[in-house]
Amino acid sequence: MQKSDRVRALTKALDDHGVIHLREAVALLGVSEMTVRRDVAANPELFTYLGGHIVNAAKLPASSGTYVLETEESHFAQAKALACATAARLIAPNDTVFVDCGTTLALIGRYIPRDLHVTIICYSLNVAEAVRRMDNIRLILLGGVYVPSSDSFTGNESLEALRHIGINKALISAGGVDDTRGVSCWNFHEVPIKQAAIASAVERHLVVDSSKFGQVRAVRFAQVSDFDSVISEQGQRLRGAH
Repeated sequence: MQKSDRVRALTKALDDHGVIHLREAVALLGVSEMTVRRDVAANPELFTYLGGHIVNAAKLPASSGTYVLETEESHFAQAKALACATAARLIAPNDTVFVDCGTTLALIGRYIPRDLHVTIICYSLNVAEAVRRMDNIRLILLGGVYVPSSDSFTGNESLEALRHIGINKALISAGGVDDTRGVSCWNFHEVPIKQAAIASAVERHLVVDSSKFGQVRAVRFAQVSDFDSVISEQGQRLRGAH
């Protein structure tokens, strides 16, 4: 396979899947790992590496090529607040609610009534900080290794804890939502936690601002059909509704 053909094949694979592991690229192109690395290095405007995977360079933020919490906080702030307010209205008395990491759901504490007693499970410091002083909330912060870029934790301890907790509602964030290519995020370490919460929860709600619609990020962790609803500043869209 000629170099130009390899570049086209790799581009198509990323369009189809959003991300491809280096080993998968080797099998797809029928060349050595070194050849794939050379092709990627020769086309920085098309490809880049992220956690041992090849991703579309154009899909990464221009600032650093990775998700940066501080940058995301200012993007669509009002839309995120509206989405979070709608999500908070789903919380019932004595619910146990999993709150995902990211900048949208960090606002959840603003919208939970002070007379509503709930348990919040999270794995990010920005979410924990938003609710830790609220007398009506019991906070469970999942631990592990701290990841500064997303202000969150990762590790088997968190997964093990989730297996023993009954979750009424899971509020999940994402960097990309595409009806065909699925729901995706920037950080590979978030995927096992997101998937465990989705699997454990009675209700699963995707909470994003509308700028995420039609976007595909580095790693896919779910399909839109895995959620009971999608919530944005435009309101709540129930699964199957158009």
